[in-house]
Amino acid sequence: MPRKMVVIFGASNVLWMVFAVSQAFKIDIFPESKIIAQIGDSISLTCSTTGCESPSFSWRTQIDSPLNGKVRNEGTKSTLTMDPVSLGNEHYYLCTVICESQKLEKGIPVEIYSFSKDPEIHLSGPLEVGKPVTVTCLVPDVYPFERLEIELLKGNRSLKTQNFLEVSEMKSQETKSLEVTFTPIDEDIGKALVCQATLHINEIDSQPQVRETTKKLQVYISPKDTVISVNPSTSLQEGDSVTMTCTSEGLPAPQIFWSKKLDSGNLQLLSENATLTLIAMRMEDSGIYVCEGVNPVGKDRKEVKLIVQEKMFTVEISPGSEIAAQIGDSVVLTCDVTGCESPSFSWRTQIDSPLNGKVRSEGSKSTLTLSPVRFENEHFYLCTVTCGHKKLEKGIHVELYSFLRDPEIEMSGLLVSGNPVTVSCKVPDVYPFDRLEIELLKGESIMKNKIFLEDVSKKSLETKSLEMTFIPTTEDTGKVLVCLAKLPIDEMEFEPKQRQSTQILYVNVAPGDTTISVSPSSILEEGRSVNMTCSSDGLPAPKILWSRLLSNGDLQPLSENTTLTLTSTKMEDSGIYVCEGINQVGISRKEVELIIQGRESNKHYFSPELLVLYCASSLIIPAIGMIIYFARKANMKGSYSLVEAQKSKV
Repeated sequence: MPRKMVVIFGASNVLWMVFAVSQAFKIDIFPESKIIAQIGDSISLTCSTTGCESPSFSWRTQIDSPLNGKVRNEGTKSTLTMDPVSLGNEHYYLCTVICESQKLEKGIPVEIYSFSKDPEIHLSGPLEVGKPVTVTCLVPDVYPFERLEIELLKGNRSLKTQNFLEVSEMKSQETKSLEVTFTPIDEDIGKALVCQATLHINEIDSQPQVRETTKKLQVYISPKDTVISVNPSTSLQEGDSVTMTCTSEGLPAPQIFWSKKLDSGNLQLLSENATLTLIAMRMEDSGIYVCEGVNPVGKDRKEVKLIVQEKMFTVEISPGSEIAAQIGDSVVLTCDVTGCESPSFSWRTQIDSPLNGKVRSEGSKSTLTLSPVRFENEHFYLCTVTCGHKKLEKGIHVELYSFLRDPEIEMSGLLVSGNPVTVSCKVPDVYPFDRLEIELLKGESIMKNKIFLEDVSKKSLETKSLEMTFIPTTEDTGKVLVCLAKLPIDEMEFEPKQRQSTQILYVNVAPGDTTISVSPSSILEEGRSVNMTCSSDGLPAPKILWSRLLSNGDLQPLSENTTLTLTSTKMEDSGIYVCEGINQVGISRKEVELIIQGRESNKHYFSPELLVLYCASSLIIPAIGMIIYFARKANMKGSYSLVEAQKSKV
């Protein structure tokens, strides 16, 4: 067919050249080039002339097949409309125009395609992990299918691609498909299948060349790992209740069905909930119970056997098998019976000593109240219950303790750096002290600990203590002294098993290194001023006290300032001045003598500076004389020897 179209198209070009001799008569066709139309759409071909007032139009196909359209002529224009477009419109259309004796003809090819629907994805069955499944990708009503390409993807991975290159002998819309078989895995959950169809017609501008359909993978997992949990037990008594919970893994989550296996082997459906609760059970409720986890791709079963026995009465004693009671508190022991309508109660101690408490019995319960708890109540108590001809007994051990107060820290005196001090850590009114442990800590370091392991021959409240002597240093200031007492009784549920007291250490330092500085000097001329400054080390910082030593040995207080200033001094200000550094742990003392001289004594007074200058000059002058003498001698003889000079003298 393409070869025939080429021949006819060549002939039309020759005919066009023959008719083109006249420049005035002209023919145009719109659209100017090939047109591609979707089946079902509407298209129009327009033929128009210029240079002819009354043209005559006619339309035909190149192979003279039916037009399958409507022609409308109006003036110098003729329109061929195909609505709707069908496979019968795929031709090379020619428009012939006659103007008087002239005839012109022009043609345009019309190509048809069908690609109006998205692909369809079909599965051969539900997707189950580990079981093969066939996926079919259908592309319906496509033409021409020899230009069709189908690709099937799982996630971003291509499973298969197929091209349909065979040429059809007759024009028709066909449905083409691609099939792939694969085995789903756990990793496929959440992925998507994509069927992508491509129709390779490059001239299509307004219609999509690619269509695709996406189907999210619903991957199933057959029920497995079915588990039954039974609470409280598979062995029960009449009147008991039991709760059985069943779980089964799968995707989608399996639905749970509870059944009971009958004697015939059939199953009696009981519940469609995961939890099955049976109350007030009877002996005939014994049997095999079946849990099934079911989802669209399978089921999994688990069985459990329940045994219901004849009911026995039970005795429970509270608050438990042991209780630790604080001396002075109130304790209630309760004996409770189940499974007996008319029980008979009695209480006693294991050594048959007096109960020292009040008993009250009512219905299925009996109480023994010990208030206030005393040393006589420290026993093993037994509750005996009689029901018909049966008798049960339950016991509880009442253990006493006293541990009411925090430890007390006492010091033998003030903490003074370098002076030994004794620390006492007392734990008052403790019982039983044979379990007591006391630790003394300084900061995080354990200074001493003591465990009181001696036997308690007599029950009584006692005060126990730990003592330690240590020498504090200034580095201990700010540290925390901790007295930690421990009474390890396991039954002390609501009371502290350890108590502690803390004390922050403040180490004092007695005054020392007391110094006095005098400005300008301790020897002064009458009328001048003097400043005497005193400093003293200690903790807490010493208080400074200036005094003057009187002739009778007493001290005359002068000032509490660090600096003592005397202005316009007089000779009677001469004397010994005393500085004392004082804090709560000691005194440090320093003295200085102040000498005030009268003005007339200046003639006979040589200052230390003048005395040094006088001595220096008395040595320098004779030395200079000797040097001159020896130099002159050397000049007379030409040389001079001290040894020779000595010999000559001899």
